[in-house]
Amino acid sequence: MTSRFKNFRRKLFGFLSFSTALFIFQACYGAPQDQYEDVLVKGTILSDTTNQPVSGIKVIVNSDSQFAMSDSTGSFSFYVPSATQYHLLFSDADTAANGYFTQLDTVLGSIPENGLVIRMTSAN
Repeated sequence: MTSRFKNFRRKLFGFLSFSTALFIFQACYGAPQDQYEDVLVKGTILSDTTNQPVSGIKVIVNSDSQFAMSDSTGSFSFYVPSATQYHLLFSDADTAANGYFTQLDTVLGSIPENGLVIRMTSAN
């Protein structure tokens, strides 16, 4: 009976030691930090003619593979790497729900902290 207990205790302490070593390694040498400072791009998209929020607008910054879609309140937000200028492209991805809005292409030197207000022009 005592040899079973010693064997169990040896396995338990061995497992805990190994787990502790893995935890310490992860804490010290874990996932690398992002080397870029991120900027929050947020805003609201409104119709130029009705001043109502527009949903389904695809927002792309700096031709990145990352994008956001405006929700039912016209709001969007996502993070992008910090840059000296930001090339923003707004395109209507949901024409069936809200009509058709012409594509808007603009370049900004900085992103305002309080957010962007974008007015999209209806193609109708």
